[in-house]
Amino acid sequence: MQRRQFVTLARNAAVLAAAPALMRHALAQEGGISGKNITIGCSGALSGPLAGFGQDVKIGAEAAMAQINARGGIHGRQLQLNIVDDGYVPQRTAENVRAMLSQGSAFALLSCVGTPNNAAILPLVEESGLPYVAPLTGAASVRKSVRNVFHVRAGYADEAQRLVQRLSEMGLKGVGIVAMDNPYGRELAEDTSRALAAQGAKPALLVTVGTDGRNVAEAVAKVAETRPAALILATAGSVSVEFARQLRKAAPGVLMAGVSATFTSDGLKQLGEAGSGIALTMVMPDPQRARSQLVRDYQAAMRARGVQDFTLGSLEAYVNLRVLAEGLERAGGDPTRAKLRTALAGIRNLDLGGFVVDYAGNAPYVGSRYIDLAVLGGSGRFLG
Repeated sequence: MQRRQFVTLARNAAVLAAAPALMRHALAQEGGISGKNITIGCSGALSGPLAGFGQDVKIGAEAAMAQINARGGIHGRQLQLNIVDDGYVPQRTAENVRAMLSQGSAFALLSCVGTPNNAAILPLVEESGLPYVAPLTGAASVRKSVRNVFHVRAGYADEAQRLVQRLSEMGLKGVGIVAMDNPYGRELAEDTSRALAAQGAKPALLVTVGTDGRNVAEAVAKVAETRPAALILATAGSVSVEFARQLRKAAPGVLMAGVSATFTSDGLKQLGEAGSGIALTMVMPDPQRARSQLVRDYQAAMRARGVQDFTLGSLEAYVNLRVLAEGLERAGGDPTRAKLRTALAGIRNLDLGGFVVDYAGNAPYVGSRYIDLAVLGGSGRFLG
C-alpha cells in the first residue's frame, strides 16, 4: 500500500472513531448553553397594557435563578434570563422567539405572556423542539397535544367554573360578562358562559371592550343600565383597572369577580378602594402569607434581591423557573433539549413546598390544578 493511501485511510478511520464524541459535542452546543451558562429565553410584555405581568416574570424568575446560582447552579452551570419586550403584540412575540432560535440565544423558553401571543409562537416552538415551560395563559386553545410545552398553572375554564359555582352558592342571580375583544377575552367569555349553562343559567349581558380601553365608558354604561347582580371580568391589565374604577362609580352595587389574569400586581395597587370587595381566583398561594415552605423560599429569594414587594405574578414566575430548573437537574450534566423534554415529562408529584406539580400522562402537559378564591381589600392585598 502506498504511503499516501495509507495516511488517507488512517485519517478516515480516526474521523469515524471520533464521530460519537463529535456528535456529543455538537449536541452540547445547542443554542443557549455553554460550559458555564444556560440561558432561558422569554418574550414578555414589559410595556403596553399587560406590562405588569412581564415585569413580574422578570423579577420572579431572576430571584429564583439567583437563589439557584448561589447554590452552585445546575450541574455547575449558572442560569441566565434573556427576556425581550413584545408589548403584548403577538407578531412581536413571534419575531422575538424566531430571533432567539436563529441566534441560538435560548436553550429553553419560559413564561411568555398572553393567550394570542402564545398562540402565535406555538408553531415555532413545536417545529424547533424548543422546550417551553409555563406559558402565562390558562386558555384551553393553547393547551394542545404539543410534545414540548409544559404548562404549570391551572386553566381559565377551571377558574371560570370555580367563580360561577361560588356566585351560585351565594344565591346571586343574573351574572353578566365583560370581555376584552381579543382571543383571550372571547375564549374566557365562552368558558364563563359554559360554566353558567352548567348551573342552568345564561349571561345576563355580554359586553366587550377593546384592548386599548377606548370604549370602556360605553361598556360601563351598558352594565350600569342592566345592573346584573354580579359581573365577571374577562379582561386583563390596564383595561381591567379602568373598567373597575368606572363601574364602581356608575353601579357600586354590582359585585365584580375575575380570574388570575384579570389584574397585574401594579393594577391591584392602582385600584385602591375601587378594588375593595372584588373576588378573584388565584392559581398560586397568597405570596404575602408565609404559610407554606414555597412562599417562605420565595420571600427569602426576593429579599436577597432587595425586593420586599411580594406579588402573585412574581411568585408564579418563581415557581415556573423552579419547575424548569428541576427538569434541567434531571436532564443531567450533559443536557440536550431532547433530554430536557424527557426529564420534564417525567416529573411526578413534585412538591415545591406546599405546591405540587405533576406531569403524569400524555400531552398536553398541565402540572397544577391549584385554584383558590380570595377577596381584595382596599390596599390591593387579599383579605385574610
